[in-house]
Amino acid sequence: MTTAARRVLVHPSAEVLANAVAARLVTALADAQAERGEAHVVLTGGTIGTRALAALAQSPAREAVDWSRVHVWWGDERHLPAGDADRNCTQAEEALLRHLPLREENVHLPPAADGAGPDVDAAARAYAGELAAAAGGDGVPDFDVLLLGVGPDGHVASLFPGQEFVHEAQRTVVGVPDSPKPPPARISLTLPAIGRARQVWLVAAGAEKAEAVAAGLAGADVGSIPAAGAAGREATLWLLDEAAASRHSG
Repeated sequence: MTTAARRVLVHPSAEVLANAVAARLVTALADAQAERGEAHVVLTGGTIGTRALAALAQSPAREAVDWSRVHVWWGDERHLPAGDADRNCTQAEEALLRHLPLREENVHLPPAADGAGPDVDAAARAYAGELAAAAGGDGVPDFDVLLLGVGPDGHVASLFPGQEFVHEAQRTVVGVPDSPKPPPARISLTLPAIGRARQVWLVAAGAEKAEAVAAGLAGADVGSIPAAGAAGREATLWLLDEAAASRHSG
């Protein structure tokens, strides 16, 4: 990634940030459809990610997107039963997806624990297979926009500092059996899969994120700050509120 491909955009509050992410996402998806006929977006969970989805649900501008030609994916998921309130896809359904005319077959839900069973590695392999099928048999689709939250420890998706999965170079999806955040069992895209996205947006709000954001932007070691390794092929955006940006010197 070149320096010119990375942008840091700071917003005055978390509310303004959520609305800005929603507006930017409408434009990006509409542009992708104009260029390629369809769009692939990867959603994230977390407080600010879900707030951005809720803002999009309330925005009249969402009508600029042909939602029947949008594929929806997730960067990570908690390995819990379908419909569990702690699953990212459940939160996305409540905040946004139920308000949109999406095609059911275009909403690519990560396997649930009561469907795939308790084996988190099997769930990861199943999701990797669905991604590969959409990509024509190998790898992952060329995601147009991939959204990531940034944890106070610098984690993205379910790639946490100090874990071997941060350095995974071959697999596109991994099973994470021992997340330091509950619930412990999760599946996650790997950094190489994240890097297939045309645009990666790292979205963070709150002073508790400031140290991790500053370290990620300063190019910290990926093993310590996984967010530092998340980058898009065409652009990487760090979308922050003032509190999250408060330790960034750039």
